[in-house]
Amino acid sequence: MAVFTEVSESQATELLQSLNLGKLTGLRGIQGGIENTNYFATTDKGEYVLTLFERLNFEQLPFYLHLMKHLAERGIPVPDPAPNRDGDILHTLNGKPAAVVNKLEGKSQLAPMNAHCAGVGGMLARMHLAGADYRRSQPNLRGLPWWNDTVPVVLPYLTLDQAALIRSELAFQNHTAASSAYAALPRGPVHADLFRDNVMFNGEHLTGFFDFYFAGVDTWLFDLAVCLNDWCIDLSSGRHEAERAKAMIDAYQQVRPLSSAERQMLPAMMRAGALRFWISRLWDFHLPREASMLMPHDPSHFERIVRERLAHAILL
Repeated sequence: MAVFTEVSESQATELLQSLNLGKLTGLRGIQGGIENTNYFATTDKGEYVLTLFERLNFEQLPFYLHLMKHLAERGIPVPDPAPNRDGDILHTLNGKPAAVVNKLEGKSQLAPMNAHCAGVGGMLARMHLAGADYRRSQPNLRGLPWWNDTVPVVLPYLTLDQAALIRSELAFQNHTAASSAYAALPRGPVHADLFRDNVMFNGEHLTGFFDFYFAGVDTWLFDLAVCLNDWCIDLSSGRHEAERAKAMIDAYQQVRPLSSAERQMLPAMMRAGALRFWISRLWDFHLPREASMLMPHDPSHFERIVRERLAHAILL
């Protein structure tokens, strides 16, 4: 959530008024993240998040915005895109696609306990079931085809040992994706980026999921694996924290029990989730875009998690 495109107060005022969201009283760029331009916008009616999309285009964005609205209408606590008087939820600002959503209450829990992990697990399962009848379809744009395209681009920045590891893991994921066990995994819309900083809490009460702009249709197990690789690890080492993981998986299964295929494939999807973010962080770190407030993440964090998942398979 860096700032690539500057938005003036007059531009924000005009957009917010067209959405009947009140008179602008404050506008502040949001630091963190690496994909879109984001501002907190405060009006006399409430607090909102204004996003300008820097990579996603007008053809891709309806999938994400309508997914959020679909989930919000089914009681999942997610940002709800604001429509204009014609009912459109995708807007244009500075020549770029834009959206305005309500700001969720609470704050991110960056040092989660078992209760927080259980909250995420239960709500993730409810989100998966709520999205099962969503009619729009779009693949996970940071899925296996993107990994295959991006690994050759980042290889020149790696040591020989790192290059051997990333090639080996990519080959393993291509082999996994061609298996009958993988084909049997239940799938539907997934968040695909549900890290600690994309969930809000008031105390131990989960108040919302946000930042759906990596969402796509993928296996639900991959979505759970991404969460386990962030919420249920020791951040300094990447080591799996079994107690927090059990809290998350148990809460998930109380809502949607995992299939036998999912139980079998969990170790492979944990490796997939770690590889996906190692690749993307390498790409963002070594090939960054210019932006005000841009802070690329350290790719070595997910290299450690890849190595941990290889050394210690996570079994149910």
